[in-house]
Amino acid sequence: MAEAYVLDAVRTPVGRRGGALSGVHSADLGAHAIRAVVERSGVDPSDVDDVILGCTDTLGPQSGNVARTCWLAAGFPQQVPGVTVDRQCGSSQQAVHFAAQAVLSGTMDLVLAGGVQNMSAVPISAAMLAGREYGFEDPFSGSKGWQERYGGVEVSQFRSADMIAGHWDLSREAMEEFALRSHERAVAAVDSGRFDAEIAPFGDFRRDEGPRRDTSLAKMTALKPLSEGSRITAAMASQISDGASATLIASESYVREHGLTPMARIHTIAVRAADPVWMLTGPIPATSYALKRAGLSIEDIDLFEVNEAFASVVLAWLDETGADPAKVNVNGGAIALGHPIGASGTKLFATLLHELARTGGRYGLQTMCEGGGTANVTIVERLG
Repeated sequence: MAEAYVLDAVRTPVGRRGGALSGVHSADLGAHAIRAVVERSGVDPSDVDDVILGCTDTLGPQSGNVARTCWLAAGFPQQVPGVTVDRQCGSSQQAVHFAAQAVLSGTMDLVLAGGVQNMSAVPISAAMLAGREYGFEDPFSGSKGWQERYGGVEVSQFRSADMIAGHWDLSREAMEEFALRSHERAVAAVDSGRFDAEIAPFGDFRRDEGPRRDTSLAKMTALKPLSEGSRITAAMASQISDGASATLIASESYVREHGLTPMARIHTIAVRAADPVWMLTGPIPATSYALKRAGLSIEDIDLFEVNEAFASVVLAWLDETGADPAKVNVNGGAIALGHPIGASGTKLFATLLHELARTGGRYGLQTMCEGGGTANVTIVERLG
């Protein structure tokens, strides 16, 4: 049976909006992560069959197939192609899936997957808003088929986060406590050097800018909700961020022929979807589906990375899956560390792999909610 192995996975430190990475061209940002993973793995860059990067809002510095631009900006061989993937927040996790599928199919032996996003330079939803110049208010309202099926209701992550909080009866206090725990875990991880192995410093920029050391429940309680009657505040949402990440997926024959020692193998990949208006509930059915395909139970998983788009998303997922909260986002999540959308999939992938290596765990599971109601799940098995 074919296998897909993970040679290494790296990421930049994550910058806040307007922070250390805000002035870096997206091609140079992605190139930095690409160079780092190639150099650390020791592979010949000319051996790479394809470069697959996640990115959303592909305008300006992120347009024109930014995956290809990043590879070339890294100074690597021109004959290696590239392709850019947009599965919203799960874009670079899907890049990993495409890379694994290429290797498992036997059509490729070495694929670089990753993601890049400079949200300071190109604001979130810029691509959707750009359509207004051409007479399109949003991606949905002009579609007869969409209107017949879903009507004219608001489609937004903020509304979804609030709907989830209401449906699962998640109090504002519970979500604020979760958000505070994310910051506390992230600060502890930074201070203890847990992220050092996965981070490729960008010049003098070496540590994530997002974690707030001075936050508290009192400060969170003082914030106004995003809208009247909402339970959601900015404190329980992921941070707008800049960053890049990359990983290398290799075939068994490539690993053997080059005497490489992989970090892990891809055990299971899956993607499912739920109601696109609810949008952020996809990880719940996707996790169940992936575990069934893997022949594993929730108790078999040693570590989880569940993207903290909002506190309500992870709390609802915990309620439905029965996962142990002590195993979930043990080093904090996007509420504290940030969510550079196109790069977040391989960012979490890097964190999961390196934490498994540090703790000696066997199985790790990663999942992310995504625009349109989709969700990817990746299960990895640590080697060694």
